[in-house]
Amino acid sequence: MNTLVNWFELPVQQLDRAVAFYEHVLGGQFRHETVAGIEMAVFPHVKPATGGALVKGPMFQPVSGGTVVYLATANLAAALERVREKGGECCFGPEVLPQGIGTIALIIDSEGNRVGLHQPA
Repeated sequence: MNTLVNWFELPVQQLDRAVAFYEHVLGGQFRHETVAGIEMAVFPHVKPATGGALVKGPMFQPVSGGTVVYLATANLAAALERVREKGGECCFGPEVLPQGIGTIALIIDSEGNRVGLHQPA
């Protein structure tokens, strides 16, 4: 096993709004699917990279205090501006990490989830 993390899901209340938020903030197009009655929009990724999706269903509720998933961005400052343009907010950072790890920030997305953004050094 090369990695323990192989998939992630971000709960949403309004899938179209969340897709518009993340496409605006990060770019890329989402693939829409329905699996076991759960509406999903899959983040763009190329295998073997870890994939994930925005998910809408009765057992999925957005939360601002749970697990944090960090999404990559080439330009953190520009991504944070796009977060604000779509009604999200920055709740931490930007913070430059030691040892050339890069810069991070935490946002609250359009659905109320706390999500990390990471710009590699």
